[in-house]
Amino acid sequence: MTSSPADEARLRELVLLRRVRDRMDREYARPLNVEALARGVHMSAGHLSRRFREAYGESPYSYLMTRRIERAMALLRRGDRSVTEVCFEVGCSSLGTFSTRFTELVGMSPSSYRREAGGEAAGIPACVAKQVTRPIRNREARPERRS
Repeated sequence: MTSSPADEARLRELVLLRRVRDRMDREYARPLNVEALARGVHMSAGHLSRRFREAYGESPYSYLMTRRIERAMALLRRGDRSVTEVCFEVGCSSLGTFSTRFTELVGMSPSSYRREAGGEAAGIPACVAKQVTRPIRNREARPERRS
């Protein structure tokens, strides 16, 4: 079976989008923005944003913030850093934005999470804890059932 030039172009584009996603996974704590990410794969920022959303169901910014919040959750569970230290360590430059996004994804403030989740993943390997405590985006949350 041969693929059409359009199929081949789409596959090449998916490889570039994966490269962008992998970069965000690796460099979440660095100052990243859509323009810099797009330059890295020779796309315009608008094209990257549209195609990334098509491929992964969320914008590059949303994906990056989710990665940062996941890392912040792990650091807060350890309990040896303040919320402000964690905010800057994961690459956020605004405590307000960090707290708002954290609360959106996790369902409680970073301070509350730090207090309540300290022992939540104790004794669980980090790779398993990451899956068990992964934040749920609003669109993924199941609606509450009413009796």
